Amino acid sequence: MTDGEVTHNEGRHRYELVVDGHRAIAVYRLEDGVATFTHTEVPPAIGGRGVASRLIAAALADARERGWKIVPLCPFVKRYIEKHPELTDLVAG
Repeated sequence: MTDGEVTHNEGRHRYELVVDGHRAIAVYRLEDGVATFTHTEVPPAIGGRGVASRLIAAALADARERGWKIVPLCPFVKRYIEKHPELTDLVAG
């Protein structure tokens, strides 16, 4: 995995972003085309640098590309969508 590139680890149901050798993750469950984002984790060593926002932006863009709807159970994902109203159409009704 290239440093600074968000990748989709389908086998582990998560998006990953490695920065300075530390892996941030956004975990989801997928059922019937709906991705429920349950957890976002950024190691303290790379916290406060916008890593989670980069990770979630890429994850949601990929979800859109795949035609998925999302459920933002993760508080960070929920706040991210609230700050980016152009993404609200992704949220499952």
